[in-house]
Amino acid sequence: MITSTTNRIGELQQSIESVIRGKSEAVHLAIVTLLAGGHLLVEDVPGVGKTTLAQTIARSLDCSFQRIQFTSDLLPSDIVGVSVYNQHLGEFEFKPGPIFANIILADEINRTTPKTQSSLLEAMAEGRATIENRTYDLPRPFLVLATQNPIEHHGTYPLPESQLDRFLMRVRMGYPSAAEEKEILRQHAALAAHHPLERIRPVMSGEEVLDLQEEIKNVRVDEALLDYLMNIVSATRNSEMLELGVSPRGSLALHRAAQALAFTEDRAYCIADDIKRLVVPVFAHRVAVNMRYSNRQRGNDVAETALTEILKSVNVPL
Repeated sequence: MITSTTNRIGELQQSIESVIRGKSEAVHLAIVTLLAGGHLLVEDVPGVGKTTLAQTIARSLDCSFQRIQFTSDLLPSDIVGVSVYNQHLGEFEFKPGPIFANIILADEINRTTPKTQSSLLEAMAEGRATIENRTYDLPRPFLVLATQNPIEHHGTYPLPESQLDRFLMRVRMGYPSAAEEKEILRQHAALAAHHPLERIRPVMSGEEVLDLQEEIKNVRVDEALLDYLMNIVSATRNSEMLELGVSPRGSLALHRAAQALAFTEDRAYCIADDIKRLVVPVFAHRVAVNMRYSNRQRGNDVAETALTEILKSVNVPL
């Protein structure tokens, strides 16, 4: 693997971390999602940098960007576009919506209705949009970065399993440490007239991202690791803590994410730790928790606990 490629990925991570302080793991997983050709759900309480992470990634790439603020009155046509009658031409003319961009920030995605949420399904799964019986290809690379607050439920519409399954990973930002938060205060005080985002310049083009996505497909995953992955998947389908295990799409997602993670660490092959590290962010939002356990703690926490226990019970290949 060419070391210069790893350096380019390192530059991208440094660019994002110049704004997002103390969240190296979340930033790294976001980059892995991008290079794996997937979509990312960033879930956490307000004010910890979910939207800023998405905006920083967008500014670090020389790609088109659109932000969609999801609200209860948002319509599918507000996302995918609509045909408008052109009096001069005497015909209907298609006006593309904000979905026709390389990077989409779907802010507070759970605040819109299921009908509007469903307008993203085809785009996220197939990279295209069908409007009025015509299908349009979306630009590539194509990345949806969605945010949601898991605590506040008033006026929200929980994402259905079919929508959650379209996200390659779900990550949480978490609160920064005291030292990291102090550094954030210093940074904003030093740049009182300008937001740190304004300093970000593109460090990678869309064409480079597409080239990297193709290279990642060549990362080797040994047969023993495939068996290890499938044993974990099988365990999710037989766990008493889980009502619904991981789907085949989830298996494919973990395989692709493991290849991308190995690639970012300058390896042409996967290791067991790649899979172990990604099981929770790739699988936790894809499984359904048994109701007997969800009453004791939040469903997301139960899912992560169940997956952690499964990892302990499945033998790691030598």
